Amino acid sequence: MIRVFIAMSRDGFIAGPDDDLSWLPDGHAGEDYGYEAFMAGVGAMLMGRRTYDVVEGFGTGWPYGDTPVLVATTRPLDPIEPTVRAVSGSAEEMLAEARAAAGEGDVYVDGGRLIQQLLAAGLIDEFVVTVIPVDLGEGIPLLAGEEQWALLRLEESRAFPSGVEQRRYGLGG
Repeated sequence: MIRVFIAMSRDGFIAGPDDDLSWLPDGHAGEDYGYEAFMAGVGAMLMGRRTYDVVEGFGTGWPYGDTPVLVATTRPLDPIEPTVRAVSGSAEEMLAEARAAAGEGDVYVDGGRLIQQLLAAGLIDEFVVTVIPVDLGEGIPLLAGEEQWALLRLEESRAFPSGVEQRRYGLGG
């Protein structure tokens, strides 16, 4: 499966201005909102270049362990881990490489523009959005507009005591 697992502010942003992620829960509160279970089924990641650059800049170590990470980019890439490599081409070509790297596992897609591109092409099977109860007002939107949201079919919604809501969507209406 081609899957997305991403956090979003209540007003639709995945990052604030200048790629600010300080609004995200710190993860030390004891709830990972299903991320660990999600990652257990992932065989490879297909990640946008901007997302890779942000993750690389965290300075807290590489969070994806031995999972192969394919970075969608046309710029030169100096990977920080041996499991990271650049890919380019059409959405279908990049996904084919990610599927090959994933083996029997799922492909986890991360990065705003990349997600939008794959969604518009009808290439995402499952879309999990964890809505954090904060409004950013500006930043990087998850989806480009209402027409992209219309491509998704809500399959499950789950509320957490913290006010976080998680929605699982399938593709198609």
